[in-house]
Amino acid sequence: MNAPILKLFALVLVLFAALAGMTSYNSVINAEEYRDNPRNARTQIEEQRIHRGVIRGRDGRPLARSVRRPSSLYARRYTPAGAAFAQAIGYDYLRTGRAGLEREYNDELTGKRSELTSIIDELRGRQRVGDGVLTNLDLGAQRAAIAALDGRKGSVVAIEPATGKVRVMASTPGYEPNRLDEEGVFSKLSSDNANSPLLNRATQAGYPPGSTMKVVTAAAALDSGEFTPESVVDGKSPIKISGTTLANFSDQQFGPITLTTALTNSVNTVWGQVAERLGRKRMAQYMTRFGFGSDPPMDYPDGQMRPSGVFDTKRNKVIPADSGSVDIGRVGIGQERLLVTPLQMATVAATVANGGVRMKPHLADRIVDSDGRTVDRIEPEQAERVMSADNAGKLAQMMSNVVREGTGVGAALDGVEVAGKTGTAELNIAQRINQPWFIGFAPLRNPKVAIAVTLERIQGEQSQGGAVAAPIAKQVMQELLR
Repeated sequence: MNAPILKLFALVLVLFAALAGMTSYNSVINAEEYRDNPRNARTQIEEQRIHRGVIRGRDGRPLARSVRRPSSLYARRYTPAGAAFAQAIGYDYLRTGRAGLEREYNDELTGKRSELTSIIDELRGRQRVGDGVLTNLDLGAQRAAIAALDGRKGSVVAIEPATGKVRVMASTPGYEPNRLDEEGVFSKLSSDNANSPLLNRATQAGYPPGSTMKVVTAAAALDSGEFTPESVVDGKSPIKISGTTLANFSDQQFGPITLTTALTNSVNTVWGQVAERLGRKRMAQYMTRFGFGSDPPMDYPDGQMRPSGVFDTKRNKVIPADSGSVDIGRVGIGQERLLVTPLQMATVAATVANGGVRMKPHLADRIVDSDGRTVDRIEPEQAERVMSADNAGKLAQMMSNVVREGTGVGAALDGVEVAGKTGTAELNIAQRINQPWFIGFAPLRNPKVAIAVTLERIQGEQSQGGAVAAPIAKQVMQELLR
């Protein structure tokens, strides 16, 4: 055999080996990625033949179920209760693909367990039936949140501090999930850039946090050992931070005051100085401990959550808070290029409430089979100890002062001590357009609920966090503490 033929033969062998390798990789190693690809209609059509499991609220009420069509395929239907949780539950349609919990728990909802179990069931002639998902979501509190948002763009997230159970995940405006299967509806909602109804603002929207960030700065300050609640810092206004003038709200003058007083009255110049004294490295360390800089460790699909942190808007990515280009004094008061999600700030409040331990948030409580037996239980899981229990207790007391006599009195509950912090991120000072916030928890001792509330671009004299967001938090906490 001459050399050219040998070379050609070798080339054919190499190409054949490459083809076999790629085929094996795609059919075995990469099979799950292909199967879960939202553009893979074949897999979705096959799954429409399966009676998909029911998604329920924490009280057992159905939120999403399947009904058989004349074609023998099943279609997803969302109850009126389920519509209140549209962004959290998501949707599952051939026309749109799937999102939210429908996507995160697709294997469970379609009854996929081990390959061996599937083969045995098939040999026995058993029809595959999906398992159900019992969530931690509270319908009454969710409806209270939506009602309090009153049609305004915004979000409310409520978490059980000791367990990480997500009780409320509200995002407005919402949408009617049953209509997504209609011709043109999904496309219309997707292109509505003015309202973005398909966007889960709780996990996907980044907002400047305003003074709620002072809770993170206070945590770093107390835990550093360099500050106590009674440490005194000058609250005069304006001052120079990173070479640029920083003023208090309405240029209020305070003089030398304690950190407790500075948090109660949300004194920018004090917390800017504190953040600068702590330095970029320590501030970055505590931000990371609180979960900034990475996607939340929650049972929710990749791509439907975003990290919180200092953003490089040109590259659309989080940059380290200890980067030399970061004005850490302004990060410490929620300014600079800081963007956060409501879920992140609810986690901050929940961590302080839980004695300084950050828990992984989770929407689902357990997986149950068609007979109601528990197949799997999602146990509470610690993410990280952020600060000492002693310092978390001191910070909680400081935050209770904010609600008792400071900017957060609008969140006060009768007979229940509430700890909290307001925030008002100024988006357009001339037009008085703000991003109001409230984060907090209750009761002060043995907390049962932590919460974050924010609204988009509220205009007018009464657009501060204490006037707008705190009362919403009050209504939702009242419902959850009943």
